[in-house]
Amino acid sequence: MTPSEAGPPADVLRPHAEQRHADELAALARADDRVRPPGWRLSPWAVVTYVLGGGLDDGTLVSPKYIGDRRVVEVAVATLATDRALLLVGAPGTAKTWLAEHLAAAVSGDSTLLVQGTAGTSEDAVRYGWDYARLLSEGPSRRALVPGPVMTAMAEGRIARVEELTRIPSEVQDALITILSEKTLPVPELGEEVQARRGFNLIATANDRDRGVNAPSGALRRRFNTVVMPSPATAEEEVDIVARRVDELGRSLGLPEVSSGMQEIRRVVTVFRELRRGATEDGRAEVASPGAPLSTAEAISVLTQGMALAAHFGDGVLRPADVAAGVHGAVVQDPVADGVVWREYLETVARDREGWREFYRACREVGD
Repeated sequence: MTPSEAGPPADVLRPHAEQRHADELAALARADDRVRPPGWRLSPWAVVTYVLGGGLDDGTLVSPKYIGDRRVVEVAVATLATDRALLLVGAPGTAKTWLAEHLAAAVSGDSTLLVQGTAGTSEDAVRYGWDYARLLSEGPSRRALVPGPVMTAMAEGRIARVEELTRIPSEVQDALITILSEKTLPVPELGEEVQARRGFNLIATANDRDRGVNAPSGALRRRFNTVVMPSPATAEEEVDIVARRVDELGRSLGLPEVSSGMQEIRRVVTVFRELRRGATEDGRAEVASPGAPLSTAEAISVLTQGMALAAHFGDGVLRPADVAAGVHGAVVQDPVADGVVWREYLETVARDREGWREFYRACREVGD
């Protein structure tokens, strides 16, 4: 039994996907009579249903984990059913990590086999390391070897995840080439190798703003099928995503319930979308864009903070004053350049927009 299968303690802040949605995964497994690829817990149809949501014949309602283009999810799942790895590429806040976690949970029942990519990620993190006390006392041995997440996934036939692939040094990235092409991880110190069991695959994510930082070699890119994660297509779609995540986060953090939040959710999403695209939603006016990405994830963070302010220091109703500081902090990363962009938006768009006067005043008070 994996740690995730054992269930989380009651006070865990953020349970893994397979823990949070264990009932849905179990219901899908019972209802799933379709062909399952070797080593998979669910069929591709059931994995897509878990991710996108839907109703089962026994009355179980599966909540949507990802709101967006169904074909994106289908292509991602189909890739994992082949011998090619999956690379999710997109702008910050396009749910790359979120989708990768839920795919691993649905396919393997375990989303915890994770390599977090940074400039300091070593080859040991991708392959294996050593218990140096045992290594010194016994020499190279199986007992002294410390398998990394990818080696564990290979040995157990599970999905491994690599976050921020392009932040990993190029020479470390290339340690994945043999693993993905030969499905083998050599351990030359022991004269052995680990062969991947059926069910093994790898999901990597990459921020498209990091292109050129540590671009994967051509040999490594050929081992992946790349799926580009789109930004939410419409304002209503983004509002839906933000509202669901804010509600979920609020419940997990034990925040008191806050009423009348949808108006501010729509307002924050509108501000972020207009500044991102450089034009108002109705297309009648152009606006300057700040250097900050203003992703959906940042909107969720701003609104969760606002909910906490309203619940603990306000009257329990989410108001413009509760989100103004968070919006200012997200937009104005550079006090000079972004400050000009934000003041111009407030004066030319927010000040005279119907129903936005209170938001305009709250934001001006923060900036003054």
